[in-house]
Amino acid sequence: MKKRKLLAMALSCIMAFSVVACGNSGNSQDAAPADAEPAAETTAPAEEPAAEDAATETPAAESTDITLWTYPIGGWGDSAVVDGLIANFNAAHPEINVTVEYLDYTNGDDQVNTAIEGNQAPDVILEGPERLVANWGARGLMVDLGDLWTDDAKAAIYDSVESACQSNDGVFYEYPLCMTAHTMAINRDVFEAADALQYLDEENRTWTTDNFVKAVQAVYDSGQTNVGAVYCSGQGGDQGTRALVNNLYSGTFTNPEHTEYTANSEENIKALELLKGMDGINFDASIAGGDEINLFCNGTLAMAFCWNVSQEKNNLETISFDVLPMAFPTDSGDPELCGGIWGFGIFNNGDDAKIAAAKTFIDFMTNDQAQVTESVKASNYWPVKDLGNIYEEDELMTEYATFIPYMGDYYQVVGGWAEARTAWWNMLQQIGTGADVSTAVEEFVTTANAAAAQ
Repeated sequence: MKKRKLLAMALSCIMAFSVVACGNSGNSQDAAPADAEPAAETTAPAEEPAAEDAATETPAAESTDITLWTYPIGGWGDSAVVDGLIANFNAAHPEINVTVEYLDYTNGDDQVNTAIEGNQAPDVILEGPERLVANWGARGLMVDLGDLWTDDAKAAIYDSVESACQSNDGVFYEYPLCMTAHTMAINRDVFEAADALQYLDEENRTWTTDNFVKAVQAVYDSGQTNVGAVYCSGQGGDQGTRALVNNLYSGTFTNPEHTEYTANSEENIKALELLKGMDGINFDASIAGGDEINLFCNGTLAMAFCWNVSQEKNNLETISFDVLPMAFPTDSGDPELCGGIWGFGIFNNGDDAKIAAAKTFIDFMTNDQAQVTESVKASNYWPVKDLGNIYEEDELMTEYATFIPYMGDYYQVVGGWAEARTAWWNMLQQIGTGADVSTAVEEFVTTANAAAAQ
């Protein structure tokens, strides 16, 4: 990420949690006019208009049906929350009917791909650039949303977000709603009991690679043998394993232009060899990110690499220990976290009326002054533009705002992204079963770059 983009996000973060937001008054509906006074009697009553004339004078508004499919982006995966958001939309646009289907990260991609193959793709979908831009957009399946990216929108939305929402040739396939920085987390109670807190900076939530190794060893020696897991049964939560590997020795996943995969660097090979040899860190091909979260929350694992504020909010009732979110360890002292950007895309199903209705829906959810804050808060993340302090007095959101300035390059829009994600967890499985690290990483890069070149 360019320094100016980091600065813009950091300044936004500071503003969001130090300035009290101006309240937005709700839009009041104009009162319906009172019935007109009856006309004075005349000697002959006026003729009633013919039915066909009346219909001509007061045509019924045409109704358009659209479908919204949403991945579980915070409350956008909760039907009760989404029903409320759509009720707001229908109060302003009763002529558009929205049917919702809820996806998860286990089967959601399969459901979408099946729908695409059957010419039944949804009209609107809520997800991130790696799917909307680098996958479906790159395959020519999505509508160009350039008309939503007005000059005002470009001026308001952070530069790093804008660049992630468009293809390499400048076509916008996503209109963004919210963002976050993915972190890792530790069981602070376990680390304290193992005297491992000395190895991390609690105030800034950072640690060095050397101190990470010492902390894991201390926890392992204390009797907690399952300290952390390099999960690799599938692609779910792979942003955590990528960030872990890239940060340990300041490696990169792609080149700055997002045209080539560079995970076969000496730095990344060194990081994978380190993880493979550490006591307490296990390569586990039986679990993906969601499983790792469950194992962390129930105390089986002492740390989680697949984490962000939404995970803590979703598991408050099941966690019985003090969670300490942390940036990934790095040798440079300057962590670069994987960011999450979520927004809307439109599948091109060949129906202009549905496309227009879908754009109306997106514009309302992301730009309506009275609605956008509610739309963002439903995600449990942060806005992609300055909306002021939308999380006033929310201690947890304030705590996780610490990580927004640590966001690194949003490289998930490189070509061949879907194939690269599969190749990544296959590579981790190979390393976990004893394959030579350099050989496995070279195979990954060869596969990923071949996909990127298509």
